[in-house]
Amino acid sequence: MRSIRAAAVGAVTLSLALAASACGGGSSTGGGSNDSPKTLTYWASNQGASIEVDKKVLQPELDRFEKQTGIKVKLEVVPWSDLLNRILTATTSGQGPDVLNIGNTWSASLQATGALLPWDAENFAKIGGRDRFVDSALGSTGAEGKDPSAVPLYSMAYALYYNKKMFADAGIAQPPATWANLAADGKKLSKDGKWGLGAEGSNPSENIHHVFVFAQQHGADFFTAEGKPDFTSDGVVTAVKQYVDLMAKDKVIAPGNAEYAQNQSVSDFAKGKTAMLLWQSASANLKSQGMSEDDYGIAPVPVQSGTPGTGAQVNSMVAGINLAVFKNTDNLDGATKFVKFMTSDAEQKILNTAYSSIPPVKAAQADSAFNTPANAVLKDTLAKSAAALPQVADESQFETAVGTAVKGLFADAAAGRAVTTDLVKAALDKAQQQMPAA
Repeated sequence: MRSIRAAAVGAVTLSLALAASACGGGSSTGGGSNDSPKTLTYWASNQGASIEVDKKVLQPELDRFEKQTGIKVKLEVVPWSDLLNRILTATTSGQGPDVLNIGNTWSASLQATGALLPWDAENFAKIGGRDRFVDSALGSTGAEGKDPSAVPLYSMAYALYYNKKMFADAGIAQPPATWANLAADGKKLSKDGKWGLGAEGSNPSENIHHVFVFAQQHGADFFTAEGKPDFTSDGVVTAVKQYVDLMAKDKVIAPGNAEYAQNQSVSDFAKGKTAMLLWQSASANLKSQGMSEDDYGIAPVPVQSGTPGTGAQVNSMVAGINLAVFKNTDNLDGATKFVKFMTSDAEQKILNTAYSSIPPVKAAQADSAFNTPANAVLKDTLAKSAAALPQVADESQFETAVGTAVKGLFADAAAGRAVTTDLVKAALDKAQQQMPAA
């Protein structure tokens, strides 16, 4: 899922009062009986540097679909800070769009609501078959053993982006391969009002992606094999502390980043305020903010030791966006045609080029346009050293609870309070208590 997603509050059993306030009306009645069979409502997630950027990317493609099929698509680009609540509102009220983007990590949670169309063999056949998609992308489309709740649209992986000039000026010859290297380099780079690394401490979703990877590197997970929350194991506590310590102990992240939310760390990197950025498929975002591709390098995210690989050398979550259909749409045929269009080889090339992401469709991914040096790092990561977040029914609640706990720990670090192991464990224990009862 795209890391610019901010926190979404609530669970599948969200109260209708909260749901109503989160929804706010507007074009959120795409599944209603008054819709024209020649009209679809599409909620797209914010992938670009701004909502306006997304509209410029998507509208020509929606116009192309209308020209081909006669079906008009009403587009709404929904900020990540609102998206999960808006979707949960739609699952409880029945008033949602026909087609929508979901972060791939939410697939199992939203699948559990029963509101999304299952992509069984018959439905996959309507869009060219399941085997068109790469396995890693299909692995984040719902609970194991069940028909997917969505189909892959964009695939992404985290990478380390670094400012070449700032590295050269600091006498650093190559990007860090381990976290110890990153901390050491970051200290050399944190001077004259500039900082070694950017972060978004107030963005729970960004937090959860990073601490998940740290936990994997420490041989830990946030859930047991039976799917029960396990937020306070030694490995998880160590992982969360290590991430927050980049600000609290190593002091390579500016204290002000504790208040940063969606896209602010990318903006700082583009402006030369920070020397390094950990981000998903950032090239298009950086370009839209005026940064030349010649100004930065791209390397794998660091690991504890050695090089990225399998097992404890995981250095990214399997990131991406899935395309889902609400079961109660009055235009299932049109919605299916739209999914087929958006996942067609031609559209996959156009859209994933625009967002510097990787097509999850095999034929499009093999296109020479995606064999750039930047994409080589991302594709290699997805193939060899990325892990999917837990595909469990309570996954979205987990992201919110733990991501918010890390947000609080960053606030402690920024205020100069000691981020001790006991403090981290207490914050994670509180997050676990917020999870739904078994």
